[in-house]
Amino acid sequence: MSGPETATPTVASPPRAERRPTSRVVHGQSLEDPYAWLRADNWREAIRDPSLLPTDIRAHLEAENAYAAALLSPLDGLKTRLVAEMRGRIKEDDSGAPVVEGPFAYAVRHRAGGQHPLVVRTPIGGGEETILLDGDALAEGHAYFQLGSWRVSPDHALLAWSADDKGSEFRTISVKDVATGEALSDVVPDTTGAAVWAADCGSFWYVRLDEQHRALEVYRHLLGTTPDADMLVFKEDDPGWFVGVEETRSGTYCVITVSDHDTTEAHLIERADPVAAPRVVWPREAGVRYELDHHPALDGRSSLILRTNADGAVDFKLVAVDSDNPAGPQREIAPYAPGVYMLDHAVTARHLVRLERVNALPRIVVRALADGEEHRISFGEAAYSLGVESGREFDTDLTRFSYSSPSTPSEVWDYDMASRDRTLRKRQEIPSGHDPAAYVVRRLEARAPDGASVPITVIHKSGLPLDGSAPCLLYGYGAYGVALPASFSGGRLSLVDRGFVYAIAHVRGGAEKGWGWYLDGKLAHKTNTFTDFAACADQLIADGFTSAGRIVAHGGSAGGMLMGAVANLRPELFAGIIADVPFVDVLTTMLDDTLPLTPPEWPEWGDPIRDEGAFNRILGYSPVDNVKPRPYPAILALAGLTDPRVTYWEPAKWVARLREATTSEKPIALKTNMDAGHGGAAGRFDRLEEVGLSYAFALKAVGHPDAATD
Repeated sequence: MSGPETATPTVASPPRAERRPTSRVVHGQSLEDPYAWLRADNWREAIRDPSLLPTDIRAHLEAENAYAAALLSPLDGLKTRLVAEMRGRIKEDDSGAPVVEGPFAYAVRHRAGGQHPLVVRTPIGGGEETILLDGDALAEGHAYFQLGSWRVSPDHALLAWSADDKGSEFRTISVKDVATGEALSDVVPDTTGAAVWAADCGSFWYVRLDEQHRALEVYRHLLGTTPDADMLVFKEDDPGWFVGVEETRSGTYCVITVSDHDTTEAHLIERADPVAAPRVVWPREAGVRYELDHHPALDGRSSLILRTNADGAVDFKLVAVDSDNPAGPQREIAPYAPGVYMLDHAVTARHLVRLERVNALPRIVVRALADGEEHRISFGEAAYSLGVESGREFDTDLTRFSYSSPSTPSEVWDYDMASRDRTLRKRQEIPSGHDPAAYVVRRLEARAPDGASVPITVIHKSGLPLDGSAPCLLYGYGAYGVALPASFSGGRLSLVDRGFVYAIAHVRGGAEKGWGWYLDGKLAHKTNTFTDFAACADQLIADGFTSAGRIVAHGGSAGGMLMGAVANLRPELFAGIIADVPFVDVLTTMLDDTLPLTPPEWPEWGDPIRDEGAFNRILGYSPVDNVKPRPYPAILALAGLTDPRVTYWEPAKWVARLREATTSEKPIALKTNMDAGHGGAAGRFDRLEEVGLSYAFALKAVGHPDAATD
C-alpha cells in the first residue's frame, strides 16, 4: 500500500515516514520532532470516528500494517497453533461464581464459541435463569464492542448497563426493564460507564466525559428524561483530577471519588435523598489518600471506615470516623505497620476484611467487629495472587476470595468469617489438561544498582536445565502503584511448554513491596524502574535461567515506556522487545496539556511545562528522545487507533526513529489495530490472536525451532 507521504513497504524495505522538520524551544532547549505530523489535528474526532483520520496519516499506518503483516506472515502457522493451544485452555461455556444480591444470584458466563459475556440471574429459591445482557448479540454489526459495567436497581426491576463500540472509552449507559426485556428511552452517551442508583430507583448518578475525554463532572439522570436535562451534581475544576462514582456496600451512600495520583477526596450523597448536595468527607490535602466504606452501627453509631496514609502512614492504616462528623475524632482500627502494605478493605455487618501485602506476598486479615479479634488467611506457595471480592450483601458472614499462582489455576472460595470454613465455589477448568506439578514456581531477588532488593517471580518447566541456554520472557510494568500479580495465565504456558522461562519483574513504580516501593519509582526516582528491570535480567542470567541476547522483554502502556527505556539503556540484553500501546513519547505528551491524560499525569512524571527540573529529567529518559545509533533488538510495537490513553502516534513516531537509528539488521514492526483502543481487541478469542502474534514474535526472536519451521 502506498500513500502520498509514505514509501511502499516490502519485507526487505519497511515504510519510511516522511520527515517534516519541526522544532520549538522549551526552557532554552531546542526540541526537534520530524514526525510531529503523525499527530492528527482532529484526533478528538478521529477517536470517535476513525474514518475522519487524515489521508496521509492513515496511509502511513496502513503501510506499517502491511509491512508488519508481510514480515510476520512466515509465523502464521505458528501463531495459529499458539492460538489453538491457548483456546484449548479456555472452557468456552464457562461461568463465573454467582454473586448473591437480595432475592437473586447474578453471574457472568460465556456460551461455547461466544466472544462476549452474558449477564444472567437466577432466583435464590430456584427457578429459570434470565439473560439480562447478551454481549454476543449486542456486539453484532460492530467491528469493536466491549460490554462495560452493569448495575441492577435496588428493587431489581431495572438494569443500567454500559458499552463502548469504538475502543475510545466513551461509554454509553442504557437502561432496560428486566421483566419485559425492553429498552427504556434512557440512553446517556459519553460516560465512564459506572452508574449508581438512587434508593427510589427513579434516577442514577454517573460521570460524564468532556470533549477532552476527562472525567470531571457528576450528573444525576432522572428516568424518562433526556440527558441534556440531567442535573449537574458535582464539578471538578482542576483538569488534573479524575472523578468517579461508587456506592458503599451498606447501600447508604453514593460516593463521589476525586483523585489524582497523589491525593484523594470523597463526597457523600445519601441514596435515600438523591436531590441532596454532596458533602465532603475530608477536604483534599496534598499527598493524603483515602478510600472509605460505611457501617451503619459500628460501636453503636454510623461510621465511615477509611484506609488512609494520613499522618505519615506510608503503607496505610484503617481508622473509623462518625459519618455525620468525619472531621471529628478518629478511632484506630488497624495501625500503620511499616512494611505491611494495606491494599484494600471491605466491611460487612459483623466483620471487617483487609487485604495486605508483605514482601510482595498478599494475605487476608479478618477482624470480628464485636471484640476486635483478628485472624489471617495465607498460603504456602513461593509466589501467588490473592484477591478479595467485596460482594453485594452487607448482612452476611461470608467473604469471597480468589487464589491462583503461576502454576495453579484460579480458585474462588467463599469463606465463613465466623466459623472459618471454606467452600470452593469455582475452580478454573483447563479443558486441554494441566498438571501443576509439571512446573516450578520460584521467587528470586535481584540487586538494583542502589542496593534495593527487587523481587522476580519465575515459572518454568520441571527439569529445565538452568545452564543459561533457556530463552526467557521478562515482563514488567512499574507505574502508578500497580502491582503485577503472581497469578495463573493459561496463555503464557505456550511459551513455558516450549522451554521458556517466564519471569515477572516486580520493579519500583509498582507497589509490590508497599507504597514506598511506588514512591521510589516515580518523578525524580523514575529511572529506578528501568535499572531495576535491567537488574532483574542480569540476575536471571547470573542464576543460569537464561543468557544475554536470549531474553524477550514485554510490557504495555506505562510498561511500554519501560520497554522503550531499557531498549535504549541495555539493548544487548534482549533478543526482542514487545511493546503494547507503549507510552514512549513522554516529553512531548507531558508538554501538551490539551491531551486527555496530560494534566492528571503530571503528579506521576512531573510537569515539564512549568518545572525545568522535571523537563530535564523526562528529557533524560523519554524513549523517543533518547533513540540513538545502537544495535537495537527486534521490536514489535502494538497500537490502537482509538486509544485515548496512549495515542497511536506515540508508537508510530518511536518506530520511525528506531528505524533511522538502529545499527542492527533486526526487524522493527508496528501493528496498529484500526478498530480498537488501549485494550486491543475486545472479544476473548480475538484477543488471543494478538497474544499469539506476540508470542510467535518472541519465539522467532530467540531462534526457537518452532519458529524456524514456518
